[in-house]
Amino acid sequence: MPTALLNPVLDLVTLRAVVTAAEPITARMRRLRIEGDGLAGLDVRPGQQVRVLVSGLTLRTYSVWRHDPSGAVELCVLDHSEGGPGAQWGKSVGVGDQVRLRKPEGAFTLRPDAAHHVFVGEETASVAFGAMLGALPEGARISGCVETEKDEDRLPVAHSDRLNWLTRGGTSLPDAVRQLAPAAGGIAYVAGEARTVQQVRQVLVGELGWERRSVLTKPFWAPGRRGMD
Repeated sequence: MPTALLNPVLDLVTLRAVVTAAEPITARMRRLRIEGDGLAGLDVRPGQQVRVLVSGLTLRTYSVWRHDPSGAVELCVLDHSEGGPGAQWGKSVGVGDQVRLRKPEGAFTLRPDAAHHVFVGEETASVAFGAMLGALPEGARISGCVETEKDEDRLPVAHSDRLNWLTRGGTSLPDAVRQLAPAAGGIAYVAGEARTVQQVRQVLVGELGWERRSVLTKPFWAPGRRGMD
């Protein structure tokens, strides 16, 4: 369908915006600032995500790194080196480019009143974790395990000194959680590769006595499949 005919349809389900900043934030991530009038005044909860139209009618999902109520969101886009439309968009999009995206959504969000907060995941989870950690006060009880390919892949998140940072190929995330042995009674946020998410959940619930409802999970990807919802 020609763009002129498609635009009125897209205007019903997406917001128009423009990229105003694009820069490396880690060795394999770019920070994108996207601004638009439709992004002003949105109710964005830490941990939520947006769906971006990256090519034609192809949507890819990205966690919100920061939200500016005046009308902007920031994303941190990981280079998966997969060659798909999301990876191509993340590498090539630049300042001045027009973007269509949907409003922030998702239930994988911070529970601010929890007695303590445990974060477990890898690069794809660390963007959502960054938003959640940034919303927690200095006195909050925080722990967790975050895995990256290299030290240079670690996002600059708040309270980073309270997290155990792992590099891939060493201690696995499930084993790291066993060693951390967080006491039940708080909320655990577990995200990343689908199989690892399930393994960590089993450690928390099956071995450490956590209630299932206290373990929030978000499988962001699986081998051969990304953008899982």
